Amino acid sequence: MTERLRASGSSPLLVSREGHVGTITLNRPDRLNALNRELFEGLADAWRSLDADPKIRVIIVTGEGKGFCAGADMVAPSVTNRDQQTAERAHVPLPLFTARQMGVFKPVITAVNGVCASAGLHFVVDSDIVIASENATFVDTHVNVGQISALEPIGLARKMPLESVLRMVALGRAERMTAARALQLGMISEVVPADELGARARELAEHVAEASPTTLQRSLRAIWESLNLGIDEALDRGWHAVQDHYGHPDNVEGPLAFAEKRSPNWVDPLATDASPDQSPKEGSKL
Repeated sequence: MTERLRASGSSPLLVSREGHVGTITLNRPDRLNALNRELFEGLADAWRSLDADPKIRVIIVTGEGKGFCAGADMVAPSVTNRDQQTAERAHVPLPLFTARQMGVFKPVITAVNGVCASAGLHFVVDSDIVIASENATFVDTHVNVGQISALEPIGLARKMPLESVLRMVALGRAERMTAARALQLGMISEVVPADELGARARELAEHVAEASPTTLQRSLRAIWESLNLGIDEALDRGWHAVQDHYGHPDNVEGPLAFAEKRSPNWVDPLATDASPDQSPKEGSKL
């Protein structure tokens, strides 16, 4: 089943569901899937919808056409008067358009199928698994168009060497990183032929979907939230998460199914009071 969110003529965002896997496809191929207001709003709706669907255990994000995401759409209407621009942007909240920004902890696999630039790097930062096609490239062009490069690099610095992040920011469009280099630096975890990207993302998603959805979401949440803490506090909160899971149906079912050599029957996280709070965190960014 495929949904078309925020459609006006051709839809800028497609959401499909197949088994336990949901897929979000950025669908502005003529603009290399550059982000505009319609896409921001559609993405927020998509994350809420897939998070609320008990059948969906893992979510794939990819792009239509030759590009994954060219960043924010610089052709969108802009304010040219500096004073008016300052006034209008003084209290603009941070857009929430990725899973982590929306407080969604269902596992996310991002499949980068082409250029991934500037704001598009948010998806790389906020995904649990990132794979890319051989022809994918990564670049941060903020400084080339007079924009501050801060949010995406801060997140990338948690995944890869700081010097490599600073180099991307400083060199701008002159530093177009290949998929092979991104893999070497730890920005992504796998490179596959372009014509195999979709199938490989689906294969990984099917493996992820085999795990207990409650256990996996709680595990991912503990890890992501630890990034904002010191090591001692992070370990203490992690241990509390382990203890809080004792007695959960999946905590009993997993070992039992293993002993009986059968597939486990996991419970729906939304059907138990023990599921973690997944409310959006306004303005939060890892």
